[in-house]
Amino acid sequence: MSGPFPSTDGNQVPPLGPDLEDLLEDLTAVHCPGVDQIVAGLRYIALTRHTVDRTQTLISVLAGGSDGLNLVTAIGEIVARLADADTNPALRTLPINRQKDAQRAGELAHLALTDPELHQTAADTCGAIDGI
Repeated sequence: MSGPFPSTDGNQVPPLGPDLEDLLEDLTAVHCPGVDQIVAGLRYIALTRHTVDRTQTLISVLAGGSDGLNLVTAIGEIVARLADADTNPALRTLPINRQKDAQRAGELAHLALTDPELHQTAADTCGAIDGI
């Protein structure tokens, strides 16, 4: 047995642990259709049986894809877009100094979320599955 879940009859996918379940429930409580769809997709991925190859692909797409081909990078891009008054008209009602502060903070978030070092451990996970 590896991990916190014992083998089950038919090698079933175990339920979500309490920490992940609570996190997904809290994210759904935001009541934003786009976030709800993302959470539903993550729940589906976590509770679905996968092949070894599909597992590697999912880990790569979620966080470990090289050259920024992963969802964490996409989230970084969207955070920067949402934080910029040029691409998010809602921010145009803010005073210019707050617009600039938000834009700068979004740029810093973008840099952090797209940093290749952030994705390296997930990429290493794919390699470990492949025996590399």
